[in-house]
Amino acid sequence: MNKQELIEAMASEAELTKADAKRALDAFIGATTAALKKGDRLALVGFGSFSVADRSARTGRNPQTGKEIKIAAKKVVRFKAGAELAGTVNKKKK
Repeated sequence: MNKQELIEAMASEAELTKADAKRALDAFIGATTAALKKGDRLALVGFGSFSVADRSARTGRNPQTGKEIKIAAKKVVRFKAGAELAGTVNKKKK
């Protein structure tokens, strides 16, 4: 599913116009980005949580040449699925 398909699904599910659904999705993305940029954790009960973690510098290999390269430290965004979401995804169809 891409962003446009998500907007259409949100509009249909919430009985909104596509323009309203797009504004709502853009607002969610903006608020989430701002919170993560500050280092905050965003928790949506039943869905999951977004957080920022530090990834330390490490040595890697160029797959084409096999030469060692240094990979710089950086911050990465993590998502941990909530129990309800994980349970729904893992539920077997009958």
